[in-house]
Amino acid sequence: MTPLDKPLRREIEIDGAPYTLTLTPQGLRLVAKGRRKGIELAWTDLVNGDAALSAALNASLQKA
Repeated sequence: MTPLDKPLRREIEIDGAPYTLTLTPQGLRLVAKGRRKGIELAWTDLVNGDAALSAALNASLQKA
């Protein structure tokens, strides 16, 4: 396996809209293309099961 020692960026399309997915040693970040703010998720949150809680909290904060 190749270790993830620097950010890896890829463009993906979700429901017809372009997004940038960045994988880092600390976690992942999904941002709408051309934007600066997006969803961030730490690997430890994903492994511990806190990912759903984190996603729900981020979603509620973005609506406000």
